[in-house]
Amino acid sequence: MPIEIPDVVIDRLPVYARALASLERNGREVVSSQELGTQLGVTPAQIRKDLSYFGRFGKQGRGYNVKRLLEELHQILGLDRKWTMVLVGVGQLGRAVLSYGGFAPQGFSIVGAFDSDPAVTGERLDGLVVQPVEQMREALAGRDIDIGIVATPAAAAQRVIDALVECGVRAILNYAPIAAHVPPHVHIKDIDPVLSLQSMTFYLKHEPAPGAPK
Repeated sequence: MPIEIPDVVIDRLPVYARALASLERNGREVVSSQELGTQLGVTPAQIRKDLSYFGRFGKQGRGYNVKRLLEELHQILGLDRKWTMVLVGVGQLGRAVLSYGGFAPQGFSIVGAFDSDPAVTGERLDGLVVQPVEQMREALAGRDIDIGIVATPAAAAQRVIDALVECGVRAILNYAPIAAHVPPHVHIKDIDPVLSLQSMTFYLKHEPAPGAPK
């Protein structure tokens, strides 16, 4: 029976890969789990445990070969191939997503954009013509789309997510402020900056600022 890998471990792998890529750009050949952990705020034991789910990559007392470990993580994460994405919702957030230059260098390509606003459809943005969301099923029929990005208002998000699933999309990045429902075979990650800010204010409220009277 395959070992079940915790989601928190998978979420840390891209963080490790990003740190290793930075080290490689700076000419580093070897890094210890101690140094990597200090850089990332993770214990060396946690790094070793996370990596142990996928094999043995370093030698005790010698550390990790930066280039090899980065290549292994890219393969594990599927970053050794290209991924196609579509964006639904071309408001202010959607436009920011479209114009973000960090996707393509990492192998992620937005190949379609959809919106329900007639004032937006037909507009050309970053090389893509925004299509009516009502035509999404027809436009995506027979196309191999890996990831859907949802940047719609909350009221429309679940319908859009259902349509993406019907089109065969198996991974969704959801910016809409809803608790979306998807079938078990579809992976969804919610990104809500407001919720993150609200959790941060808990610490601001309950932890005194440095130098403040207790």
